[in-house]
Amino acid sequence: MTDSSELPQDDAGWRKRLTPEQYRVLRERGTERPFTGDYVREKADGMYRCVACAAALFSSDAKVDSGTGWPSFTEPAVREAVELRPDTSHGMVRTEVICRRCGGHLGHVFDDLPGHVGKRRYCVNSAALDLEKRK
Repeated sequence: MTDSSELPQDDAGWRKRLTPEQYRVLRERGTERPFTGDYVREKADGMYRCVACAAALFSSDAKVDSGTGWPSFTEPAVREAVELRPDTSHGMVRTEVICRRCGGHLGHVFDDLPGHVGKRRYCVNSAALDLEKRK
């Protein structure tokens, strides 16, 4: 895993480290189009890590098919790995999910997981993730 001191300290450093799509999602709080991300239909076992800093975020054991078009998880692998913040952008009231280690935007969390009463749905952009497959 990347040491925190090795993470970029400015915009130019992040642009150099990330692809344009990763930068748009993680640093500009963007959202990929539904059903276009690499991990929407991924079924492999493993750990989903932050593509920017390699922090362990979500286990494949918590991945669910929400039918929404983005990879969805019922809980983070390590609760302290993510930070939840109010987001009132785009005329909506939502809860943003941030990587606590690098501050990258991951997606949003909702209390509407179909078929799972009382479970949260962490709706995450594939562009923010890197799957480390179990061997």
